[in-house]
Amino acid sequence: MRRDDVTRADGTWLGLALEVPGSPRPGLCVFTAGRRLLIAQESRPVLFALVDEHLDGVDFWRTDAYRSVVPPLRAAAARGLAGSPERWAHRYAGALAEAPDGPLHEGRWLLTDDARVRRGRGASESPASYWSEMIADGHPDGYLDWHLHNCGWEFLPLRPLPPADDGRVKAYRKQVREGTLPPVLVWWVSGLDSFVILDGHARLAAAIAESADPPLLELRRALPREDVAAGTDDAAAFYTYELARFAGLRAVHGPTVPDGAATAGPQLARLLHDLHTTSRPTWAWPLPGGKARWELLARKAAGGREWPGGG
Repeated sequence: MRRDDVTRADGTWLGLALEVPGSPRPGLCVFTAGRRLLIAQESRPVLFALVDEHLDGVDFWRTDAYRSVVPPLRAAAARGLAGSPERWAHRYAGALAEAPDGPLHEGRWLLTDDARVRRGRGASESPASYWSEMIADGHPDGYLDWHLHNCGWEFLPLRPLPPADDGRVKAYRKQVREGTLPPVLVWWVSGLDSFVILDGHARLAAAIAESADPPLLELRRALPREDVAAGTDDAAAFYTYELARFAGLRAVHGPTVPDGAATAGPQLARLLHDLHTTSRPTWAWPLPGGKARWELLARKAAGGREWPGGG
């Protein structure tokens, strides 16, 4: 797997681009059957989801079968990598590349600390209040409310967050206070319009207990390399055209007309930034057996309990 650093216009680190070579269907996979989604890890159903027919949200059911795709993180390693999302991104990228039950498949991905969800917290809202609100409630079943959280992008844990007095949470709370907490790894799943937590359930619980913003790394599909190359050529052609256009205006109207760099330069920077950071929809595979198979599996997972998908 090829890794390339992605930077902002000012040269600061934005993320890590991952170029995944041809590979079969991933171990952690999204299946679809109409409005019905299933996230399965190898042969284990992890999450059933039923999109509301009016597209207001998603009913879900978790099975407690999910296993983290990142090996346990030692406190010594956390201290060594503290404060460096770039180094953590390389650490997680290595783990994802080696995980047979992870979500990576052929294509280009971005692993970034520029998580969009951070931008929604108001200055007067405490981190504990904000992050508690952003986590989807309910276990084993619950509801992602797209109307309430329009462009708010809830977090959907693949297993329940442990309580504040859990032993792991207590250990991580100390790391929160020390500033050495490893990032929570989340995966953008467009079919759910939500961030799914891949690793860091206890770390997120610790950050909430300490009323602190958790460090985050977001994994999402990105534009393929060939599309980035074509878009870069188009952006460069636009920049050249704009400078030539302004040069023509200067030739007619004199040097009071600007050379166009102050206008075209920032536009070029934005175009190039978007090419490297734009999110692509999550790939999903048709569920063998379709709706009937999904309903059978959902009823089995629910064990006879009533919910919109398994009743």
